[in-house]
Amino acid sequence: MDSEIECTLSKFANNTKLCGVVDTLEGKDAIQRDLYRLERQTRVNCMKFNKAKGKVLHVGQDNPKHDSRLCGEWIESSPEEKDLGVWIDEKLNMSQQCALAAQKANCVLGCIKRGVTSRSREGILPLYSALVRPHLEYCIQLWGPQYRRDMELLERVQRKATKLIRGLEHLSYELGLFSLEKRRLRGDLITAYQYLKGPTGKMVRDCLSGSVGTGQGVMGLS
Repeated sequence: MDSEIECTLSKFANNTKLCGVVDTLEGKDAIQRDLYRLERQTRVNCMKFNKAKGKVLHVGQDNPKHDSRLCGEWIESSPEEKDLGVWIDEKLNMSQQCALAAQKANCVLGCIKRGVTSRSREGILPLYSALVRPHLEYCIQLWGPQYRRDMELLERVQRKATKLIRGLEHLSYELGLFSLEKRRLRGDLITAYQYLKGPTGKMVRDCLSGSVGTGQGVMGLS
């Protein structure tokens, strides 16, 4: 599928995404040419895209929102799409994803509260770490909360967990665990260090020193 593709093509299982900058007509044409190439590839391999699941997500404040075609039909535009468990909208506002993550984590925490009689630190913290916190940190490098209200929404889940522990009910929950905000900061610092000092460090530094185009179009096909 990657043969002769001009834009960025991402694949995972049966999920395919074609991404490109469309602040010029050439960018729009490049995406359309790649769609034609993908269409030819499917015919050669006796396969076909599920056009009902194909969507265009226009990202960027000044995005011209060009239309694209696949298999002779216009692809429907969508203001938000779920990609590998993460909701992404055209403004890259992650509030909806934060709310859904907190909702899932609260449901699991509720099951622990109803199903586990022990209120010891040794009983609650391992269950929280293994079953609840992963919902709050899944792919967090992509959708980390941008607003204080979203940060507090996630932190409240962890507060509920520490309040289940006998002896910590009236204490600051950070006495029992690092705050999620501190964990995100630590993860960001580790990732930044690995990028800058690792084998891809020079490429990352070159990207950071270069200019970034405005108006991006993202194509998701399943």
